[in-house]
Amino acid sequence: MATTYLDHAATTPPRPEARAALSMWLDAANASSPHAPGQRARMAIEEARETVADALRCSPHEVVFTSGGTEADNLAVKGIVWAARDRGATDPHLVTTAVEHAAVLEPARWLADRGDVDLTVVAPGPDGRVAPEDVLAAVRDDTVLVSVMAANNELGAINDLTAIAPTLQERGVALHSDAVQAFATLPIDVPAWGVDAMALSAHKFGGPQGVGIAVLRRGLAIDPLAHGGGQDRGVRSGTFAAGLIAACGAAARAAADDRGSLATRLRALSDRLAAGVAGIDGVHRDGPVEAADRLASHVHLSIDGIASDGLILALDDAEVAASPGSACGSGAAKPSHVLSAVGIAGTPLRLSLGWTSTEEDVDRAIDVLTDVIPRLRSGAGAPTLSFAPLTDQSRSDA
Repeated sequence: MATTYLDHAATTPPRPEARAALSMWLDAANASSPHAPGQRARMAIEEARETVADALRCSPHEVVFTSGGTEADNLAVKGIVWAARDRGATDPHLVTTAVEHAAVLEPARWLADRGDVDLTVVAPGPDGRVAPEDVLAAVRDDTVLVSVMAANNELGAINDLTAIAPTLQERGVALHSDAVQAFATLPIDVPAWGVDAMALSAHKFGGPQGVGIAVLRRGLAIDPLAHGGGQDRGVRSGTFAAGLIAACGAAARAAADDRGSLATRLRALSDRLAAGVAGIDGVHRDGPVEAADRLASHVHLSIDGIASDGLILALDDAEVAASPGSACGSGAAKPSHVLSAVGIAGTPLRLSLGWTSTEEDVDRAIDVLTDVIPRLRSGAGAPTLSFAPLTDQSRSDA
């Protein structure tokens, strides 16, 4: 039996268009070389850049390719703060939220620990969304950057960036958003959203792992993380990964083309999934109540009376792939920083859908959970954990 895959928020399978592009350009020459093979590779990269920019409604000059969402987030958070200090800000202030991905929170805390920035972390509401008025209330005269994610990777909660951006623009404060989870099902319009910087990761929308996107508004002052040959506007040095970038562009085009129909289909599937497990005793759906406030792809549950490690292993034994949300490096399950921030108790289970998901996947997951949860609660047939789960702090399991 094939695995029922419900962990698309961690990574979604590559689309056929991305596989084809990667294969075509895997043996590409160095795109910075002046000879014809190098220039053909460079053309493939620039075509991918234009495709991504078209999907985001921004300028190709604002698209920088990175190794993934983590690098894109770090480039924005560190680079904007350092550039502000270079321009004379002696004690710059950074505002972010308690439900950000670790790729934003950890750089922010690292900067604060070094004394590079004064940090304010805004608490979310119980549904995982952050109130725009709370974010704006935290902004000070010395604030140089606000970072608010477009959609949460665990709960699927969508934040209203358009309610934040105009005030920040008036005050000359840069706005960054981790939009890694958003691209697959939300139409992203960089100018309309009013963001100055944005992070995306190709393997969340059908591209390969190992390539991401940093959108950086033209004129935005930003220091590079690494210095070298000065590729990609001097912001991101290093040899272009032509195959990965071409595949990223192909996936972006395919995802943008069917995003509307995919969101509608996944909304119906996630509703079917949520309804199917609602009758199981002690199972609660978390996150926003209103469908418009949550991603179509996410169903986050908290479950009473069972251990996380036993649940995930039981699902794995039944060939259902899902994520517990977060676990520490020792393998002992604990609430993630997101769930702690919103006050969610119980054993977490994130079921996330993607472009390959079907009704059969959903129905089988419902059947397995309906069987497994009562058995685990009674202690009958509970499996023994024989491995240490990977921490969810890595971007690959965002």
